Amino acid sequence: MIQTASASDSTLTKLLGFVGATAGGYVGWWIGAPVGTMTAFMLSMVGTGAGLYYGRKLGDHYSP
Repeated sequence: MIQTASASDSTLTKLLGFVGATAGGYVGWWIGAPVGTMTAFMLSMVGTGAGLYYGRKLGDHYSP
């Protein structure tokens, strides 16, 4: 049986999710690093999640 890819499974959505997660994690680490390593780690995780969410949302908007 042949399966068709839905809009949420497109390559663009996955790519933008990855890029968003990477950028969000970096920004979170950059903001938290002056306070301490644990703060940087926690803010990096929050930034990663937010970047993944908004990156995939952007990918869903622009994918065919």
